[in-house]
Amino acid sequence: MNDSNFLEKLLDEFLVEWLALGSLGELIRGNGLQKSDFTETGVPAIHYGQIYTYYELSTKETKSFVSPELAKQLKKVDQGDVVITNTSENLEDVGKALVYLGERQAVTGGHATILKPGELLLGKYFAYFSQTNEFFNKKRKYAKGAKVIDISATDMAKIKIPIPCPDNPKKSLEIQAKIVRILDSFTELTAELTAELTARKIQYKHYRDSFLRFENKKVAWKPLGEIGKFIRGKRFTKADFVENGIPAIHYGEIYTKYGVFADKAFSQVDSDLADSLRYAEPGDVVIAGVGETVEDVGKAVAWVGAEQVAIHDDSYAFRHSMNPKFISYVMQTAAFIDEKAKHVSRGKINRLLINGLEKVRIPVPFPDDPEKSVAEQARIVAILDKFDALTNSITEGLPREIELRQKQYEHYRNLLLNFPKPEEVAM
Repeated sequence: MNDSNFLEKLLDEFLVEWLALGSLGELIRGNGLQKSDFTETGVPAIHYGQIYTYYELSTKETKSFVSPELAKQLKKVDQGDVVITNTSENLEDVGKALVYLGERQAVTGGHATILKPGELLLGKYFAYFSQTNEFFNKKRKYAKGAKVIDISATDMAKIKIPIPCPDNPKKSLEIQAKIVRILDSFTELTAELTAELTARKIQYKHYRDSFLRFENKKVAWKPLGEIGKFIRGKRFTKADFVENGIPAIHYGEIYTKYGVFADKAFSQVDSDLADSLRYAEPGDVVIAGVGETVEDVGKAVAWVGAEQVAIHDDSYAFRHSMNPKFISYVMQTAAFIDEKAKHVSRGKINRLLINGLEKVRIPVPFPDDPEKSVAEQARIVAILDKFDALTNSITEGLPREIELRQKQYEHYRNLLLNFPKPEEVAM
């Protein structure tokens, strides 16, 4: 059966009515709850920011807890309730839904709304619908703010949701449950593949770190300051980004978008800035100078593109004569991260102390034989590239399989939840 016939058969089974979310359950806006309120044990708690950074569609256990005393002052989340984000810097994250399936009563705070589904709505059915383009377009109409976007609980209640067999609550919930089971089968497969990928990444990191220790191998451990020099970038902002311009690497992208190496930049800046920028040359290793975590600071990406790339003033180009990917791989190891951490100025923003980083030593194989050293670096890189592709490449290995399964899930989610709109029904 093709997709259109599948949908027609599904629609033939029932009528659908688009009803306001506020008529399908009780919406309660949360209050209070800061991350500083978290405790190691206590009452389960859901912070709004965790919904789009930590959780998937549903959870039985919470990441955080609060004291019983504070919990008394917060809004309660019962099993089957849906916690919806009201606020974020990105519209995609606003309206993100999390179904709570835990047996213990939980709590949530401000910037989140609790949906307590009524007799016509299954929480997980709504959560799946909240991921569709249809829901995104509806919530966009109520979004307020620029830097920080908010949709109030009152406006959230106005968004209409497709409800099958609204005159028969029992049948309606059965149909919603059927749709949920079909979509669960796709998300569970993706979750299994993701868990396997996570295990492989841990295995790969262990192998890489062991491989690059060079125990009982002929290497010299040399300070980075002896191997090359650090060149600081120059200032540009995200406001300077354009669709077509000069390839550029923003420091924040190094630990959010890039892997060990790159030959294409994710961003471009206005060509009018050309003379005021500073560039990394092909073969340089670009290093983040600041970050929110110590691990992010000093994160490296080998630039193996054919042309130079502009770099931000909170990053550095490390210029050297070694294999750039070899250096970048070394900089991902736990040993290097531990040494690097000694040269990070900590605060709200962690900053790399470049004078200290120059003293960190990395291995140079066959230091007395340049030709043999280059060949050995290339051999090691070829081996690690294969492992990196299996765990990170979106064109092969598990990442590719996960991407395909995710697209398949999105296809059927949109198909199953693509009900006729009110105006289409009227026609």
